[in-house]
Amino acid sequence: MTSSVRPRARTRALTGALAALGMSVGMIMASGTLTPASAATWPTATGSQAVSSTISLSGTKDYGMIRLYGTGDLGSGSQDEDQGPILELAAGTVLKNVIIGAPAADGIHCKGSCTLQNVWWEDVGEDAATFRGSSSSNVYTVSGGGARSASDKVFQFNGAGTLNVSNFAVQNFGTFVRSCGNCSTQYKRTINLNTIEATYSGNKLVGINTNYGDSATLKKITIVGDGSKKIVPCQKYIGNNTGAEPSTNGTSADGTYCKYTSSDITYK
Repeated sequence: MTSSVRPRARTRALTGALAALGMSVGMIMASGTLTPASAATWPTATGSQAVSSTISLSGTKDYGMIRLYGTGDLGSGSQDEDQGPILELAAGTVLKNVIIGAPAADGIHCKGSCTLQNVWWEDVGEDAATFRGSSSSNVYTVSGGGARSASDKVFQFNGAGTLNVSNFAVQNFGTFVRSCGNCSTQYKRTINLNTIEATYSGNKLVGINTNYGDSATLKKITIVGDGSKKIVPCQKYIGNNTGAEPSTNGTSADGTYCKYTSSDITYK
């Protein structure tokens, strides 16, 4: 007996069910673990909405896979450091199921602890997301989603606390996660990357400041298309609060600042 449900209808039903759970068809179950999307399985927007001024959010917001893109003051598509974000999240906000299209301005700003669940950036502007807040107890969580075409940074970590990124796909990027190297106020920052698919080209997965006690832990990292191993897993810097360009301080895994072993990174 053949099914009366057409393949496209089944696909739409699956997509809707996964979106309700904060996932997408780009995430599949493999050995019981969610894996990030590949280039061929990025989500399709359910609609598009132009954003001419920053939208402020609090509580929980589920966009249902709508694409948001900048227009007017947010629509220049430049790399200006002073651009506003598309979305600004109050401390404690949970953001789900949204696509940030182009122009993307300065993406998303978190003013304190936040959760970004199944958020996708089709063409990163200045940064995909910036994490702020002065408390060492702040926890910023990025779960699922993906970002591509980030000429500079994907995630900019300016605040204090811990940033956890898991089940995420990144393609064609400068630095995936950067602890601010020259912010006027500096903090100790902890970065945890788990189940990340990084597709070349890219420069660095993570950059941290050893002189402020930063650390980065890398687990279940898959790097695609980088046979020459040009992507640096963990770049150490000497940060400052003067605005000067920080100096580098090595790239080796050391168990204190850059925490990973060769078995934590797979090349395909």
